Amino acid sequence: MRIMISLSPLLNIAVLIPVCAGLITDAQWARDAYGDGTSARGILLSIYVAIGTLSALLLWIGDVRMIAALLLVQVIYKVTTPLTVGTFQNPVVVTNLLIAAFHTATLILIWKRSDG
Repeated sequence: MRIMISLSPLLNIAVLIPVCAGLITDAQWARDAYGDGTSARGILLSIYVAIGTLSALLLWIGDVRMIAALLLVQVIYKVTTPLTVGTFQNPVVVTNLLIAAFHTATLILIWKRSDG
């Protein structure tokens, strides 16, 4: 279980570093996946930077409850992404759902550990 508690924040960092870099540099793949640079995309970048920074900090702190809270928020927003975007065809939506599944597995392990 301990490995999953480390892997979930590491997954966030591994995904968010290139995504944030792509959004900052306005890479073509970022425009294709996220649309043209807009205020909304800038707000999303801020959220991604916050999640990545918090993930790194929580790896260092190691507080399982704080990690669980971050993961729960992520699972909720990632699972609702197909509804807000209106499609399952967008690569960001697909990636969000895969990451949500991974984080859900981590949350289940945390819940089972705290239950017993």
